[in-house]
Parts: sequence; structure tokens; C-alpha cells
Amino acid sequence: MVTHEFVEHIPDQLEEGVVYVSIPYATAAHACCCGCGQEVITPLSPTDWRLIFDGISVSLDPSIGKWSFRCRSHYFIRGDRVQWAGQFTQDEIKTVRDHDRRAKANYFADKDSTSSNKAKPDPGKPQRGFWRNLGRWFNILV
Repeated sequence: MVTHEFVEHIPDQLEEGVVYVSIPYATAAHACCCGCGQEVITPLSPTDWRLIFDGISVSLDPSIGKWSFRCRSHYFIRGDRVQWAGQFTQDEIKTVRDHDRRAKANYFADKDSTSSNKAKPDPGKPQRGFWRNLGRWFNILV
């Protein structure tokens, strides 16, 4: 079981069993749930973790896999409860990391392409206004 605390800034010392959530900095942090004391930072973004707050408890999605920690902990935080997940092999860890890198690259590539592909008005061409477009729809010239 963990508790959660909404804060502006993540404290320097993380209390065991508390998930600190900073909405202004889109970050959650907690001491590793195995008790090793390592600080676990989970950035909240479309390509990292998602925070679910149901008004009573918090959940983080996806799982938290601390492959670089000595403990190699792997768990979920769901409804303020820790659900332990199985250990991953080095190949599984590599697969997850590769998938995460591709997902992040694809997400930002899509963002870049949608912002740069928006039609920009041609300064030499008169723009059609609302009434002209409405008139064309009714097949009359305004």
C-alpha cells in the first residue's frame, strides 16, 4: 500500500510509501517500493507515464521497471496499491526500451509533421470568407 501527496515540488527526501505528484512539473516520484531507497522519477507525458487520479487513489501506467537499479524491481501502482510484476530478462528489457524509444520518436515525428503540414494562406490569393463559402454551398455568388 502507498499513499499519495500532491505537491508543487518533489521533496529532497522521499518518504517510503508515498507517491509525490507534481502537476505543475508533470512528474511523480517515490522511493522504490522494494525498500532499497532509490528515488523513482516518473515523468507524466503521452510518451512516458500516465497518472490516473480517481478522487481517492492514484495509479501510474505503465508498470515501473527499474532495470538499472540493483534491485531490478518491476511493479505497478494501481489504486494506491503496489502490484508486483515478474522480473524481465535482458532481452525483454531491451525490447521494452526499444519500443519506448520508437514510440517517443513516432509521437514527436507526428507532432512535427502535423504542425508543419498545416495549410498556410497564400498572401497573393484572396481568402474566402464565411459568407462567400456559405454562398458557394448554396450555389450562389456572394
